[in-house]
Amino acid sequence: MDLRFGDGKPTDEEREAVDALLGPPESSWEGADRDARDETDLRWARGGREARDRRDLLLPGLHALNDRVGWISEGALDYLCRRLTVPPAEAYGVATFYAMFSVRPRPATVLHVCTDLACATAGAGELCAAVEARLGPESGVKVERSPCLGLCERAPAALAIRAGISARPAFEDEAVQADSGGPGVAAPGVGTGKGRRMREPRYATAVTAPATPEAAITAATTPEDAPPEPAPALAVPQTGDPTLTLLRRIGTTDPTSLDAYRAAGGYTALRRAFALGPAGVIREVTDAGLVGRGGAAFPTGRKWQATAAQPDRPHYLVCNADESEPGTFKDRVLMEGDPYALVEAMTIAGYATGAHRGYLYLRGEYPRALARLTHAVAQARARGLLGDDVLGQGYAFDIEIRRGAGAYICGEETALFNSIEGRRGEPRSKPPFPVEKGLFGKPTAANNVETLVNVLPILTMGAQAYAAIGTPSSTGPKLFCVSGSVRRPGVYELPFGATLGELLTLAGVRDGLRAVLLGGAAGGFVRPDELGIPLTFEGTREAGTTLGSGVVMAFDDTVPLPRLLLRIAEFFRDESCGQCVPCRVGTVRQEEALHRIAERTGAAAAGDVALLREVGRAMRDSSICGLGQTAWNAVESAIDRLGAYE
Repeated sequence: MDLRFGDGKPTDEEREAVDALLGPPESSWEGADRDARDETDLRWARGGREARDRRDLLLPGLHALNDRVGWISEGALDYLCRRLTVPPAEAYGVATFYAMFSVRPRPATVLHVCTDLACATAGAGELCAAVEARLGPESGVKVERSPCLGLCERAPAALAIRAGISARPAFEDEAVQADSGGPGVAAPGVGTGKGRRMREPRYATAVTAPATPEAAITAATTPEDAPPEPAPALAVPQTGDPTLTLLRRIGTTDPTSLDAYRAAGGYTALRRAFALGPAGVIREVTDAGLVGRGGAAFPTGRKWQATAAQPDRPHYLVCNADESEPGTFKDRVLMEGDPYALVEAMTIAGYATGAHRGYLYLRGEYPRALARLTHAVAQARARGLLGDDVLGQGYAFDIEIRRGAGAYICGEETALFNSIEGRRGEPRSKPPFPVEKGLFGKPTAANNVETLVNVLPILTMGAQAYAAIGTPSSTGPKLFCVSGSVRRPGVYELPFGATLGELLTLAGVRDGLRAVLLGGAAGGFVRPDELGIPLTFEGTREAGTTLGSGVVMAFDDTVPLPRLLLRIAEFFRDESCGQCVPCRVGTVRQEEALHRIAERTGAAAAGDVALLREVGRAMRDSSICGLGQTAWNAVESAIDRLGAYE
């Protein structure tokens, strides 16, 4: 792919997919038929600056093509680049960055079978082999071994995506969206970026978990016959517990009904926010001691205050819903089971930070969350809870949903900004920090789903009452994603300070516990005799591990630990963006060493263990972002705490 446009031409179907998103081209400079061009097209190019301002529509445009055809041809990419005035080489770099896109011909149906940690221990390898044996090339289905699909409580999992105009709604809630969303709101992915409303072509999806070969094949070949996904409440073993705070509506309140949400206390927090004013909201969040729930644990009030204080305008709010850490699925459960809570929380965060537009960046493997949130945003907009005058308070705020496309690195906030802007999802150097120059170079507050949803109880119960939950240094409730060798996997809500053993007792840990992975692939292992570790940021730090985003994955003595570590290394090698040398090279060297060690033990492996330590230190000390800095953590803890290769 060159900087110049090639000779490839888009098919009518590809042109329609792009035009459905961007509208018809207005001149031959944008790809209109030369026979119909205006005479002025011969004299000058129009709209260059305006077209470049639409660069952020590159990712939605790639999705539109991929959703309609199943892959992105050179002619289709050229046409999209002409419409957006993006150099083809840059667009090619973006298209090839994401795992869910393909620039080579492939079948219209792709079956993603998760082979990550929880699914691997639940028989994903055997599932893949059985499916691949029965779905040959003539089936019209491409089977892809996928990283974590965020369905760890129902492992093993599979996701089928069929491109094209589906006769059946792409998602279960789409019929409701079409009825209630108003003009122009007909399909998932609708947004209003920079004042534009956009629609995407329909496509079919089917999720099956726990998956059998028969269920996975049905999902791939006839997605309309696949059984519906279970209710989100099944992922919350504590459903109905009156002591719950963040999960209290899941399983008890209809997630598609705005009226049901309001009857259950919804929008009480937003009304109190308007009564307090932006400074008052920030003060409450600061006094409550809320810190980020994504793993970094940065004080949320400080981040909001720093964003609000910036004189540069406009300000933006970004919700990071791209949870891709293996073993993490709490944000998915919140979005599927209580979508209006996130819409309300984003509105409050935007009000506090002086933002009038929020972007919700949702991982592409969450079709039901996309449907629920698209419906919730449309309903809130129709009822005056989003738009030019929220609740009649004179405050304008709206939300645009942007779909990710399969890139773990986009969970890093600056990589996420680049992705929204239509660039490769590579992290940026800091400083400047996002509160100064974030999305589109403007002050930006970025928080994940769980962090934002915590703002609601802070405002309804008050900062002092919220801070009384948990410990002085780790306040409030925390969500934990429990999976693996337990009888009741799912999302659990406990106050900070509960022990690991108490959590595993709730989940029903099985006999023969060998190890527990805290924090996911970027976390660390602990032994069965360390279950007294308090689940707080400071408690896990003192124990030499990390709480991370709340992953708790148990493994019994039937799980081959070396194979598990090798899968973690494969994950980081695949997901490294390749921007910096320590991570790009180090993740490959780590995987190579673990392959060699898997075939040897004792003194024969000592040299490779020493090499692993050296490579791990280099990645930790000099990688540009958290991916490379934490890629060695789990392997190191398995060697030091579990004696993995002794």
